[in-house]
This record gives sequence, C-alpha cells and structure tokens, in this order.
Amino acid sequence: MTLVETHPRKTARRPSGAASLRPSGPHVWADMTVEVALSVLDSSRAGQLLLCDEDGRCTGTVSRAELSAARGSARYTDRTQLRDIVHSSGPSLSL
Repeated sequence: MTLVETHPRKTARRPSGAASLRPSGPHVWADMTVEVALSVLDSSRAGQLLLCDEDGRCTGTVSRAELSAARGSARYTDRTQLRDIVHSSGPSLSL
C-alpha cells in the first residue's frame, strides 16, 4: 500500500532581498496619541512600536516605558501625540 499525500504541505520560505530588511512589528505614526499607542502596544503584546513617517519609513521606536513616562508627566494631556515625546534619530531605529 502506497501513502499518498492529499494535502500538500506549505513550506515556510525565508524572506529575501528588501523584504528581509523591513522591520517587523506594530507600526505607529507621529500624530498618534500616547493613549492610542499604549492601546496598540497592549493589543499587539509587543515590546515596542515602530515609529513611521508620512511615507511609511521607520524612523525610530517607542517603548512601553517611554509611553508610561510620558503619561505620568505633568505636561501630559489626552491629546499628547507621539511626536511630542519621541525624538527620532533617523532610519537606524534607535532612540
């Protein structure tokens, strides 16, 4: 008796080229509020969010600690945006 595979298996392929250089994780934009960013971070269960510019290029990251510190500051309002708390350092994704 010969076994026949009726459902072909999908094999995982490693991304190549530009796709492998693309950072993964939740993306947020500078005009997003701190509260919304915290909500995205909670729902994604990620350690940090990738901060993107208007063209969709990643320009930095923001962590839960940074968002929590901003929310605890005296200058915080419910309209505080990420651009008010994050100082992007360019395409290196480091703050």
